[in-house]
Amino acid sequence: MERASECCRGSVPLVLSGNQHCQSLERKMTLQRACERGDGQNLVTEDVTVVEGDVATISCRVKNSDDSVIQLLNPNRQTIYFRDFRPLKDSRFQLVNFSNSELRVSLTNVSISDEGRYFCQLYTDPPQEIYTTITVLVPPRNLVIDIQKEIAVEGEEIELNCTAMASRPATTIRWFKGNKELTGKSEVEQWSDMYTVTSQLLLKVGREDDGVPVICLVDHPAVKDLQTQRYLEVMYKPQVRVSQNYPVQGLTREGEPLELSCAAFGKPQPTDMRWLRVDDEMPQHVVVSGSNLLISNLNKTDNGTYRCEASNAVGKSHADYMLFVYDTTATTEPAVHGFTHLPNSAEELDYGDLSGTPVLINASTEALPTVQLSNASLAFRPDSRAGEEGAIRSVDHAVVGGVVAVVVFAMLCLLIILGRYFARHKGTYFTHEAKGADDAADADTAIINAEGGQNNSEEKKEYFI
Repeated sequence: MERASECCRGSVPLVLSGNQHCQSLERKMTLQRACERGDGQNLVTEDVTVVEGDVATISCRVKNSDDSVIQLLNPNRQTIYFRDFRPLKDSRFQLVNFSNSELRVSLTNVSISDEGRYFCQLYTDPPQEIYTTITVLVPPRNLVIDIQKEIAVEGEEIELNCTAMASRPATTIRWFKGNKELTGKSEVEQWSDMYTVTSQLLLKVGREDDGVPVICLVDHPAVKDLQTQRYLEVMYKPQVRVSQNYPVQGLTREGEPLELSCAAFGKPQPTDMRWLRVDDEMPQHVVVSGSNLLISNLNKTDNGTYRCEASNAVGKSHADYMLFVYDTTATTEPAVHGFTHLPNSAEELDYGDLSGTPVLINASTEALPTVQLSNASLAFRPDSRAGEEGAIRSVDHAVVGGVVAVVVFAMLCLLIILGRYFARHKGTYFTHEAKGADDAADADTAIINAEGGQNNSEEKKEYFI
């Protein structure tokens, strides 16, 4: 504390002007550090953090005032204020409050050059000194999103870069797609006292991303809610829907008309739509008008699957309608008539309203990037022949069941009869009594010729065959 006392007593002059300095700057700073924030100091101050361009307020306060002189010095040890007098010719410094216990000064339009240590001095015996640090924050001067491809195709992976320039400290960049936060990769470059941060995001896009905003948001202590965004533009192959205009979800009976319509949506809008019959030629009496298909007089030869195909610059998609023509006396109506959904790839999507007219989307069979599907998108559509085939299967099951029952009953009866027969006829017995009687003309002769006669009856032997 002897060196600290020396510093506080004699090394610091009462008022520092431009040419007034200590004999040795190095010795002075060493002694100054010994005095700074020492125990028993009567001076109090706080560090200041301010955004570039704002106002910083420096306060030098005395805990126990004894009418000693208070002065404020800048980082270059130039006196800003001595009591209520300002020797430094910088109008940005303004006196906010002066009393025996406080000297408060404001600094307007703060810049990076104003950052550093400011000293509060109190001329007591011994003199006291304490410092406060001004830290200047600089928000990003520019925030830009750059997209590798302005227009992407579904399934592609695109690169986006967001750059926050000239900030202090370095910013943290966050990515969002709609309300979902994504993870990017950031790089930081330092230029003098400023930092430029660039974040890269790799994003695989689908048709559901078309028109969705991608947001670049900055976390920085100097600014709140600083963000910029770009809207994705994604091209995708058509979405196809087939609807039955007449009869409206009714049975397709012989002699009645059938009208189907096809709608396709895509980006770009599909330019080519056509009807065809799967695995067969289109009947000659079928009339195709644009997106509509009309059969004025249905008959059994019209049964089959009718497909609507649509294509654009991205790819091709289709939707199928399975026609089954019923007899004129048919009354059973299926729950959903005419539409079938037999997925031929993982990309078959159903974009129809499940609660209204049944609608089916079948994606193209061309090789294009796979789209993740939900359970609702793969909902199965029952066949138009479900009602009749269900009834036929019910009748067939009844007939087969009756035949099986009759066969089982007949086999049981046969087993019982055979059991009783074998129980009564266990074998045939032959005895020696009949031996030699085969050539006898009558019964008496047979008895006489029998070997042993009545006398050998005790030697009778039996054989079981």
